[in-house]
Amino acid sequence: MRQFEPGRTIPDPLMTELLAAAARASTVGNMQLYSIVVTHAGGPVFAELGPCHFGQPAAVTAGALVTFCADVHRFSLWCGQRGAEPGYGNLQWFVNAAIDALLASQNFSLEAEANGLGICYLGTTTYNAADIVRILHLPKGVVPVTTVAVGYPAEPLPPLTDRLPLEAVVHRETYQDYTPEWIDEVWAAREASEETQELLKANDLPNLARIFTERRYTKADNLRFSKAYLDVLRDQGMFEFELAETE
Repeated sequence: MRQFEPGRTIPDPLMTELLAAAARASTVGNMQLYSIVVTHAGGPVFAELGPCHFGQPAAVTAGALVTFCADVHRFSLWCGQRGAEPGYGNLQWFVNAAIDALLASQNFSLEAEANGLGICYLGTTTYNAADIVRILHLPKGVVPVTTVAVGYPAEPLPPLTDRLPLEAVVHRETYQDYTPEWIDEVWAAREASEETQELLKANDLPNLARIFTERRYTKADNLRFSKAYLDVLRDQGMFEFELAETE
């Protein structure tokens, strides 16, 4: 859902229910290495976050923006207060915390949809993570991973988005590498769809793959956003092992 009823906030009891579902997600070692920042529509923080997500409709019309963060900060504080020396400022534990955050976000999203709300994942969270860190006052050890825009749909729920067939993504026992023929087969339906044909005309390109590489996710953008996110991880203390190795 990319268009919500502007300004219609989510009642606190319902938001609490969604957050409780998120907090029941599976988690590495029962450590809950994530934090969830809820920003309600109408407030100054919500307005600041809109540009971080390029002002896309889902980000500016949602009832709330819910930012899921990888968080090793809280657990490290607890360890320190108990005389235990934490060692979680490194890539391994960022990955663990990111997994925790994403699992929580999926639980949140499923509960929201079960209650008649619409949701939209905002991949722009990692693009502009430095700004989100600043706006949300995230301390070291806390890194934004994804944002779920949630609210009351302003239009009927759209049909399910197409997906590749199951045989495209499931491997039995071991990974089976893709042959050219298999690649053609698993993408055939999507490439032939009416939506794809419209995209090809609108972009004046010969195939769907080139829309992805030349319009949606270009190499130049990928490199720029990757560097920016790596800088955030370093600034937020997630690569302390690099510093230790150079001392």
